[in-house]
Amino acid sequence: MEFGRLILGRPLRASEAGREEINPVEGLSALSLDALTSVAYGPQALLLALAAGGVAALRLAPWITLAIVALLALLVLSYLQVIVAYPGGGGAYAVARANLGPGLSLLAGASLIVDYTLTVAVSIAAGVASLTSAYPGLTPATVPLCLGILGLITVLNLRGLGEGARAFLLPTLAFIVGLLVVIAIGLVHPLAPHLRPPGAPQIRSHAVEALGALLVLKAFSAGCSALTGVEAIANGVPLFRAPRVRRARQTEILLGVLLGTMLLGLAALVQRFHIQPRANDAVLNQIIGEAISRGWAFDALSIVVTVALALAANTSFGGLPVLGSLLARDHRLPHAFALRGDRLVFSRGIWVLAVLAGALLVATGGNTAALIPLFAIGVFTGFTLAQAGLVHHWASERPRGWVARAALNAVGATATGAATLIFVFTKFAEGAWVVVVTVPLLILLFVRVEAYYAAVGRELRLGRTPPRPPPGRTMVVVPVTDISRLTAEALAVALSISDEVVAVTVSFEDGDPAAELTRHWEHWAPGVPLVVVRSPYHSVARPLLSFVRQQRPSAQRRLVVLIPVVVPRRFWHAVLHNHLDLVLSATLRHRRHVVVARLPLFLRNE
Repeated sequence: MEFGRLILGRPLRASEAGREEINPVEGLSALSLDALTSVAYGPQALLLALAAGGVAALRLAPWITLAIVALLALLVLSYLQVIVAYPGGGGAYAVARANLGPGLSLLAGASLIVDYTLTVAVSIAAGVASLTSAYPGLTPATVPLCLGILGLITVLNLRGLGEGARAFLLPTLAFIVGLLVVIAIGLVHPLAPHLRPPGAPQIRSHAVEALGALLVLKAFSAGCSALTGVEAIANGVPLFRAPRVRRARQTEILLGVLLGTMLLGLAALVQRFHIQPRANDAVLNQIIGEAISRGWAFDALSIVVTVALALAANTSFGGLPVLGSLLARDHRLPHAFALRGDRLVFSRGIWVLAVLAGALLVATGGNTAALIPLFAIGVFTGFTLAQAGLVHHWASERPRGWVARAALNAVGATATGAATLIFVFTKFAEGAWVVVVTVPLLILLFVRVEAYYAAVGRELRLGRTPPRPPPGRTMVVVPVTDISRLTAEALAVALSISDEVVAVTVSFEDGDPAAELTRHWEHWAPGVPLVVVRSPYHSVARPLLSFVRQQRPSAQRRLVVLIPVVVPRRFWHAVLHNHLDLVLSATLRHRRHVVVARLPLFLRNE
C-alpha cells in the first residue's frame, strides 16, 4: 500500500478534481500529441506508397498533401461542432448514440477502442524506431524499450491526467517549436547542405505499377494516417477546466493550425530537397538533416522527436477511459469502467488500454510497419459516423444556419467514408483484416454485456419498488480450530448479530484433538455451544458444508458463516495465515441463503 501510494500519490478529494483538469495548452500534450507527431510517419507512408510509381510519382506528393490538409480542415470544423453539441465527451460514440441508433453507436465505440489501442502501440513503436535508427545498437532491446515507455506513461496517467499533461508539456512544445524552426529554415535556406543521406533509395528504377488512380488512392490513404488523433479533443471535453467547451474548442483550433502548417511545410521541403524514402533513414530525419545539417542540432532534435513520438500514446490514455466510462454507463461494458480511482481517473480503462497495447507491441515485436496498416480504419470510421450523426442532429434541431452546417458535415462524412473504404480495400491484405475482424467482436462483446445487465435488471426488478422485507431469523456459525483471542472476538461479534450462535469444529478419525478442545470449551464456558463434526476424510470444507445443509437455511431462516481471519502487519506474512478462510469461502460463497462473512483481527506485534 505504501509503495503504491509512493508511485501514484495520495488519494485526491472530490473537491480537488480541478487540479487534474487541463487548459488549452496542456490539452496539446494530453490530447493532441498523437495528431501532431503523426507528421513523423504520415508523410513517409505517403512517399512510400508513391514510390511504387517511380520518381515521377513523387511529384504528386504536394497535391495529395493539399487534399489531406483540406480533409483536416473539414474534420476540425466538424469536431468544433461536436464539442458544442456534445460537451459530455465521447465524440463519435456520443454523436452516433444520439442520432444514428444503437447499432451504429456500437460500431463507433468499437472503432474508437481499436483506434486508441493502435495509437498507443504505433506511437511508442515509432518513437523507439526513431531511437534505434539513431543508435542501432539498441535494436535488440526494441520490445523492452517499448514496454518500459508504456509503463511510464501508464503510471503518469494513473497519477492523474493533469499531472501527465504537465509532465509531457515541455517535450510537446519542444517538438512543435523545433519542427516549425526546421520548416522555416528549410524554406529560406539559400544553400541547403544536400548531403547524401544514408541508406538505399526505396524507389523502383522501372515502374511496375501504372501511375493511375489506384496509386494515388493508396498514397492518399497512407498519408491520412497523419490525421489520427484529431477526434481525441472532442472525446475528452470533460477533462478541461471550465468553461470546458470554449477551452476544448481553442485546443482543437490550435491543433488544426499547427498540424496543417507542419504537413504543408514538410511537403514543400520534400519537393525542395528532392526527398525520397530510404532504408534506415526516416523521411523526417532526411528533411531535418537537409535543413540544418547533421550536427548537434540534428541530434538534439532527433531526441526530441523520439520522445514526442513515444509520449504521443498519452492521447489515448486521455480518451479511451472517458469512452469506456460512457459505454459502462450505457451498460455496454462492466460498470467498473465508470468508477474513478483514488486519483480521480478512470483507472480501469487505463489499465485495460495498457495491457492491450502491451500485448500488441509484444505480438508485433514493436514493428511500426506491421502496425500502421491497421491504424487508420478505426479512427476514420469514427470520423464518418460523427459527421453523419451531426447531419441528422442539425436537421432535427434546425438551429440558425443549420443548412450550412449540415452541408459541411455531409461533405466531411462523404470524404471520410470514401477514405475508410479506400483503407479497407488497399490495406486489407497488409493486415487491415485484423481490424475488420476485431471491430465486430467488440460489438458482440458490447451486445452480450448489455443483454446480461438487462437480464439481471429484470430479475432484480430494478426501477420498481420491492415489497417490504419480511422479518426472519439468523443463525451464525463460527468455524473454530482452537480457543484463542481470535475465537473470542468471533463469538462476541456473532452474539451481537444473533441469539442463535453455534461454534463448529471438524474431527478426523485418525486422531481426536476435538476431545481436548471440548474439555477446554466446557471449562471456558463462552455461552455458545460447540458442535463437533466427524469426518472420515481429511477435508474441512465438505463436513462443514454438510453441517450447513442440515440447518436447512431459507429466506425465513438465514445462516451466516463468520470466519475469523488474521491480518498481519506485513503483507508478505499473509501467505502464512488464513488457509481455512480460503477453503471455506470458496466452498460456501455460492450457497443460497448463506452469507459468508470474514472477521479480521489485525496483528500489531509480529
